[in-house]
Amino acid sequence: MADKKKVEIGLGLQVVSARMTQDELARLRQAVEAGEGWFDLETEDGTLMLNLAVVVFLKVAGAPHQVGFRQE
Repeated sequence: MADKKKVEIGLGLQVVSARMTQDELARLRQAVEAGEGWFDLETEDGTLMLNLAVVVFLKVAGAPHQVGFRQE
């Protein structure tokens, strides 16, 4: 199973969170850089249809935080 990334997509005053593969994130970034139109994004929860003209930002979550003791 492919590793999923948590991504927040800024759409003006709204933010949509989605989990997607690294490949799907790369496709989204290329589409946003290219400009306008509608884009179908395959996420963990289904297909998200985005109007690229209103995407303001993409935020990719870093490594998950871990709580507890570490054994070495």
